[in-house]
Amino acid sequence: MSKIVLIGANHAGTAAANTILDNYPEHEVVIIDRNTNISYLGCGTALWVGRQIDGTDGLFYCSQDVFEQKHAKVYMETEVTDIDYTNKKVHARAKDGSEITEGYDKLILATGSLPIIPKIPGIDLGNVEVVKLFQDGQKINRALDDPNIKNVAVVGAGYIGVEIAEAVRRRGKNAMLFEMQDTSLAGYYDPWFTHDMDRILGEHGIELHYSEAVEELKGSGDKVQSIRTDKGEYAAELVILAIGFVPNNALAKDALKLHTNGAVLVNLNQESSVPDVYAIGDCATVYSNALRGPAYIALATNAVRSGIVAAHNACGTALESIGVQGSNGISIYGYNMVSTGLNLKAAEAAGIEVEYTDYQDLQKPAFIQENQSVKVRIVYEKSSRRIVGAQIASYEDISMGIHMFSLAIEEGVTIDKLKLLDIFFLPHFNQPYNYITMAALGAK
Repeated sequence: MSKIVLIGANHAGTAAANTILDNYPEHEVVIIDRNTNISYLGCGTALWVGRQIDGTDGLFYCSQDVFEQKHAKVYMETEVTDIDYTNKKVHARAKDGSEITEGYDKLILATGSLPIIPKIPGIDLGNVEVVKLFQDGQKINRALDDPNIKNVAVVGAGYIGVEIAEAVRRRGKNAMLFEMQDTSLAGYYDPWFTHDMDRILGEHGIELHYSEAVEELKGSGDKVQSIRTDKGEYAAELVILAIGFVPNNALAKDALKLHTNGAVLVNLNQESSVPDVYAIGDCATVYSNALRGPAYIALATNAVRSGIVAAHNACGTALESIGVQGSNGISIYGYNMVSTGLNLKAAEAAGIEVEYTDYQDLQKPAFIQENQSVKVRIVYEKSSRRIVGAQIASYEDISMGIHMFSLAIEEGVTIDKLKLLDIFFLPHFNQPYNYITMAALGAK
């Protein structure tokens, strides 16, 4: 039997803990987390705040009680202050100020990520919030109940920013979306797709302030009242920061090898550069099959998989990650966009020369009355012709199609092999000349 200490118990940590407790009950498990809750599905924040779901109960899928019933020792609201990697000891401080020391045979770091907070004047004013924890969602929800808050500025037009802007608008507030790029969702999609999303956001009353850099937040008393950019100043009684995340590496940066962005560099077994120390979730790298190298892709799905891999290895069962593609999706006002792998900008940044092929058509034959247009882009490496990315969008639910492209990237499938892939036809579902087939056939 060995003793495994797990620091952090959100998605990655929860997956690791349950894997160990369910499959290796002979091991002693100690879980340390600084939060008051476990396993919050942050992707549901915008749905809850926007009143698209009834409440928050379904946004938690595990708890301290579950772990303790499986005989784990759990410290909640406990901050790890230091890790002695040489002598294998974790030092922590509980909420009541008491000092805790736990030795370990294996250590799993699941410290997650931290929201990016710009260093600008006024950032410490009241009603300036981030979107990360359950408590952050509670603050935003309460603020939107305040009738004195009429203008809300959302800073950052990535997934969270766009979703929160929709939620704010659904609550009847004036929603302004600020982004330094010239379009939303630029990290995931090419302009052929993002311009559609921008149009939909605008049609639903969201003010789009793109290519604007936020320079200052101004307040009256201790609360924010306006936001100033390099192009103007706008009234805003609530500012929500959704700029992105950085790995929380405070416990690792002086002892473990890090990736260029500060994430803990791990191998396919989730092992760090220090023996018996694993890193999982948003604090660690993943292996990108599109890049064929380490990358940082902070997604709950990646976190869960990394936790499972680390847990088995920590318990003596060799298991390697098969890598990830960063598959993701978003649905705003009923418009669905999904992607996997690299878009054109990401490929260029990685130094991969690519080609792409597009196709747009109705999802089903024209004689079907309930029908919507669908568009697809397939990105492939010019030299090898292997598929490295794909994007699909429609008011139809086309989400399952992206999983095929995810597998294609993982397996190194070429665009040419996709041309004659056996894709069935039935009018209820699709066209006889499927849009995926037609896109592949259009490749150079």
